[in-house]
Amino acid sequence: MKDNNLFSNYEKLASTWDEMYNDSAEFRSQYNGFIKYLENTSPEKLSKKEDLAKQLFMSQGVTFTVYSDNEGIEKIFPFDIVPRIITANEWQKIEAGIKQRLKALNLFIKDIYNEQFIIKDGIIPGELIYTCPYFLREMKGVKVPHDVYIQISGVDLIRNNDGEFYVLEDNLRTPSGVSYMLENREISKRLFPGILPKNNVRSVSDYPNLLYKKLKGLSNNLNPNIVLLTPGIYNSAYYEHTTLARLMGIELVEGSDLVVKNHFVYMKSTNGLKQVDVIYRRVDDDFLDPLEFNEKSVLGVAGIMAAYRKGNVNIVNAPGTGIADDKAIYIYVPDMIKYYLDEEPILKNIETYQLGRPDELEYVTKNIKDMVIKKTDGSGGYGMLMGHEATEEDIEDYLNNVSKKPENFIAQPILRLSTAPCYIDGKLSPRCIDLRPFALSGADGVHISPGGLTRVALKKGSLVVNSSQGGGSKDTWILE
Repeated sequence: MKDNNLFSNYEKLASTWDEMYNDSAEFRSQYNGFIKYLENTSPEKLSKKEDLAKQLFMSQGVTFTVYSDNEGIEKIFPFDIVPRIITANEWQKIEAGIKQRLKALNLFIKDIYNEQFIIKDGIIPGELIYTCPYFLREMKGVKVPHDVYIQISGVDLIRNNDGEFYVLEDNLRTPSGVSYMLENREISKRLFPGILPKNNVRSVSDYPNLLYKKLKGLSNNLNPNIVLLTPGIYNSAYYEHTTLARLMGIELVEGSDLVVKNHFVYMKSTNGLKQVDVIYRRVDDDFLDPLEFNEKSVLGVAGIMAAYRKGNVNIVNAPGTGIADDKAIYIYVPDMIKYYLDEEPILKNIETYQLGRPDELEYVTKNIKDMVIKKTDGSGGYGMLMGHEATEEDIEDYLNNVSKKPENFIAQPILRLSTAPCYIDGKLSPRCIDLRPFALSGADGVHISPGGLTRVALKKGSLVVNSSQGGGSKDTWILE
């Protein structure tokens, strides 16, 4: 290999799986093609590409919003130019594992809102279901098209230091991030023309078309009216809402653009009211219908749930799917797979402790420095305690909060997230990463886009990859 400062100072972390280097400090084979390119590219040229990527993200308006002190601050989504590369064999296992998991989770949701066999057979305690904030009694007995409750999902994976992928959490309500996956790929094509086809990288660009087909398949109309319901411009994922609506060629609407008449949903237009057949909603359950949930909500549509129950409109994902991605329910997903499918899980869960169980709370408290504690309804990296970083005062305050409602918290061992090379300050440096593949489910089965969003903890030593907490992303290449 030619002398190249890019590689000379790479500090591989101890006891950590590195995506580019193996334990013998040799390059992993899937990176060979891209490494050849890097060997013949100066840091100055890479820095220019990094600047170009920032300009492209700026001109495309690829942003997310961070809320602090009741103010929304719009930021450009940080992007690392070095791709994360996954082999075909690794992807095959990921794909099979996610399909298995989603099949079981969908059967679980159907069961919970109908016969509840899993509770009667003692696999999951009933009180865990009935006290979950995402369990909607309004969905009991509601028939959904093709018995598919989860049409759109994003499953968060991490690779531990044993090289295996583990499921961190399931995002089944209004999963976000797919627009960044699409934009990252478009940026990579601009930065590295010719490199992707030369490396046989699978395409992700068909996602909007596949999503549209899944949505269209929910209606009996040959040409259904499909809309994307957004909370509005102040939502942190509004860029994604506008992008997906544009790419699918459907209307982007807010709650005020819709009205319910005689249990049918209509969209207001300059030509009068137009019936809506399918709603891809990015509004949470609680704000969907002020007549049945949060009466103060102005984001949803009054009467939409009654229209949904009568089968006059389809809502994606189905209301009440949050029961399956609550962090307290996550513990039982391996049991669901065995119960509904009679199979062993292909992708394992991370060992998880339910703090509502006194013995597990005691164990976690004694080993708090090796634990991360999360709220069962938390998201975005907020409300967590990272034991190895916390002060004694932080730990005491957090445990006092836990003691008020311990059943609302879980704990997991602090894992050694795998690292991938990132281009930082003119050289390659390892940073912790995770992976969110995106899946689309329908009557014709589950399709998983061959890539996903690789999120990066850009702060050195950080394990938090969320964009709102200083994280960024990189393109994910799945090789044929």
